[in-house]
Amino acid sequence: MRIGHPWVYRSDLAGKQELTPGSLVHIIGEDGRFLASALASSTSQIALRVISTKPLSDSGNVLASLFSERVSAAAEYRRELVADTDAYRVVFSEADQLPGLIIDRYADVFILQALTQATNREDARDAAVSALQIEYGPAISIFERVDPRIRRLEALPEAESNLLYGSETATPFLMNGLTFHFDATAGQKTGAFLDQRENYVATAQYAHGRAMDVFSYHGGFALHLGRVCEQVTGVDVSRAALEHAEKNALANSAQLKCGEIEWIEADAFELLKDYSSQGQQYDTIVLDPPAFAKTKRTVDKALTGYKEINLRALKMLRSGGTLITNSCSHHVSREDFTAMLASAAANADRRVRILETRTQSKDHPIVATIPETEYLKCLICFVD
Repeated sequence: MRIGHPWVYRSDLAGKQELTPGSLVHIIGEDGRFLASALASSTSQIALRVISTKPLSDSGNVLASLFSERVSAAAEYRRELVADTDAYRVVFSEADQLPGLIIDRYADVFILQALTQATNREDARDAAVSALQIEYGPAISIFERVDPRIRRLEALPEAESNLLYGSETATPFLMNGLTFHFDATAGQKTGAFLDQRENYVATAQYAHGRAMDVFSYHGGFALHLGRVCEQVTGVDVSRAALEHAEKNALANSAQLKCGEIEWIEADAFELLKDYSSQGQQYDTIVLDPPAFAKTKRTVDKALTGYKEINLRALKMLRSGGTLITNSCSHHVSREDFTAMLASAAANADRRVRILETRTQSKDHPIVATIPETEYLKCLICFVD
């Protein structure tokens, strides 16, 4: 256990210790000294996740009280930092000292994800739900989004996503003066990409002319581009995602300088390859792909994929164009991502100047002692 880091791997435990699923345990050093209280997993390679540096008992309502306090503290933290939106991450797992718990807000609909045996405990979940009601009022709805793969890894019983509290699963929400539609029963992960909220605004400051948003999903970048660019195209492989993006565009039609946004259902790699070979030219291109590297073993393959799409985009940009390129793969470091871009620029014979180096929005806090909390890389570039 590194100083300030909350994880203890199974390989670090002395002997073959049997851990009660989701239990609250004490971490004792080799010298017999108390180190921390932690939440246990009987199956994960991360066997223990530190929850407190104080000795806590797994009796009564100790864990429930701690969860309630931490959710309230996380909500208060966001009130100090988040503006111009009613959609943001309320709880970001280890970054809010609630390992394995994710809570996102979309207006009055909240999405909860329990990703460990401990956060799946009824007392922990009920405490989080009660805290949200206290912080945001009784009129909210709370929907639990279940990740089957995570439940298998944590040896949790199969379960369906379900409404924990309230009656609503869909709602409009506001972000940077734009209206978006959210449906808890559809989409990826917990919904919209809230971690890009501040990057949407930054991108619009540099975007111009003819623009393309690649891996557009629900049109987050495309709509922000549409307010400042004359022509905007959004590309995604999912028809359902593009239909949702079109719904968002219609809700904001009065704000779009470009008029209508063109939506193209296509594989991004194939489209960029075709367009670059055809000599298609753009003034602004956004690349916001899903995580290419899920594990350390796939980093090299991921960097190859990132280079391919960035190389194609650079060939398609006019001189004086803007490239906004992103990676949400934690395992791809900022240094490796920047080196990838440099290699793509050299191969494309383009001079790329990095105007801004950005990361995830402040409601996804980065903890200095937990590098895993930093995952999003966003480079805004001027291309000669």
